[in-house]
Amino acid sequence: MTSWIGRTAAEIAAAVREKQATPRDVVAEHLARIERLDGHVGAFRAVRAEAALAEADEVGSRADLAELPLAGVPVAVKDNLAVRGESNRVGSAATPDTPADHDHVIVARLRAAGAVVVGLTNVPELCVFGTTEGVHGTARNPWDTSRTAGGSSGGSAAAVAAGMVPIALGNDGMGSLRIPAANCGLVTIKPGTGVVPAGISDGDWFGMSENGPLATTVEDTRLMLSVLAGTEVVRPNAPATHRIAVSLRSPLAGVAIGKPYASAAREAAGLLIKAGHQVRRADPPYPMSLGVTALTHWTAGTAVDAEGLDPRRLTRRTRVHAAVGKRFVERVRGGEDRARLRRRLEPFFAEYDVLLTPALARRSPRSAPWHERGWLRNIIANSAYSPLTPPWNLTGWPAMSVPVGTLPSGAPCAVQLVGRPGAEAELLALAEQIEKLRPWRRTAPLD
Repeated sequence: MTSWIGRTAAEIAAAVREKQATPRDVVAEHLARIERLDGHVGAFRAVRAEAALAEADEVGSRADLAELPLAGVPVAVKDNLAVRGESNRVGSAATPDTPADHDHVIVARLRAAGAVVVGLTNVPELCVFGTTEGVHGTARNPWDTSRTAGGSSGGSAAAVAAGMVPIALGNDGMGSLRIPAANCGLVTIKPGTGVVPAGISDGDWFGMSENGPLATTVEDTRLMLSVLAGTEVVRPNAPATHRIAVSLRSPLAGVAIGKPYASAAREAAGLLIKAGHQVRRADPPYPMSLGVTALTHWTAGTAVDAEGLDPRRLTRRTRVHAAVGKRFVERVRGGEDRARLRRRLEPFFAEYDVLLTPALARRSPRSAPWHERGWLRNIIANSAYSPLTPPWNLTGWPAMSVPVGTLPSGAPCAVQLVGRPGAEAELLALAEQIEKLRPWRRTAPLD
């Protein structure tokens, strides 16, 4: 009997289209793996076993089965996006346990493409922090379960890395796709503004949040992004030579980049030189005020999301985060700080096509009840290990995380690729070259 665990979404969809597998068999096998492993990993807040099998049967009977790009592919959805018939808790006890009466537009696109939603994944409360734990569960890194999967799309990343689903849906407001992808050895892309419909909470954190895919290969990332965007993200016909800047400098003053992540960036630079690109060391002109700009936008977004919720049912770190952000809401709403940052960085991206950096500064914090700890302790822990992602939410430019190498523990390491607006296909092509020259193991060895 053929096992579909560990197979890519592209492989599964091709087999279903060619009648070599049924959606029910594929989904049932992944549901069995979820049942067996998730008690240890903590990826899911809710599993839709019965509903998913019924929906798999519906996919199998569709007249257009042979044309579906994600035919029969199990997918997990981050618990801040509406899934019809399921509540949307956003990691909190303060949110209503009320079933949604519709799918979010990108969930609807996944289903239209033949994907089957098997469950909703754990997030930190209101998707604020770079670790995933709270009243609904704790998502651990399948490669090292003593460590957090990251956040806020931590449950989605853990589900893919553990082989419970081949692809998952997440979103990224300050690094919430790239951080857990880097921890869990996955490929992801935060698309630029307007490429994929957002509609995440109230105002998308002032336009900084974007929906995107989590996958084990560049091919699956491209495939899922095409479905989410509603248009095919094509591979360039011929390889192009790019001017690539490599920076090992943290955008946040006082935060150093750890040796394994700096080494991963150097290795990726060497791979891209081997692929024929022009690569040189160069640091973007990050302003000294970047940390303040990031903090004001981060907290203000939470202040807006917390409006209307009972503060007594929010955790202490979330209450403080929202209270700090209230004073900044009007300031960040105008967008002047973000526009100023874009103007400062645009000349750098006129000289270079792509920026290559480490994805993280150090390995993720230990898996612990961070939601029970103080606000400042959470801020320090998050800033110390993930300072490299927020600038590209502030600018609204595309950025992705790609596995390269391993940490001393054996867990994956990763790099970040950043491009100009509209450079999604360009970044994916570079990631594909890295993948070809430096293949990575797709799923964690949990069996």
